[in-house]
Amino acid sequence: MCLAVPGKVLDIEERDGTRMATVDFGGVVKEVCLEYVPDLAVGEYAIVHVGFALQRLDEESARQTLALFEELGLLQEEFGDPWEAAAAHEWQEAGGTPAPAAGDGAREARQ
Repeated sequence: MCLAVPGKVLDIEERDGTRMATVDFGGVVKEVCLEYVPDLAVGEYAIVHVGFALQRLDEESARQTLALFEELGLLQEEFGDPWEAAAAHEWQEAGGTPAPAAGDGAREARQ
């Protein structure tokens, strides 16, 4: 699933003529393009979809949405470790045989 997730702008810079921001999504930090919301400032919140800030959002709405997404497990689904997700998928397809857990060589074994 691909969600539009609220995030807080931590910093802004211009890269190759494009406004880019570092955005915090409840503890997950990603780079985001600000071209659709060019007047967004550091400290403000925005709805972000596939790496693009789409709309400014007030802080209270952003916090409530992030809390709800966290409660529903949607932040992990959206931003979680892809190796962990692949291992879970392998586990399900293998009829429930557990894959090695992260940190015990599982990631290295799959690379």
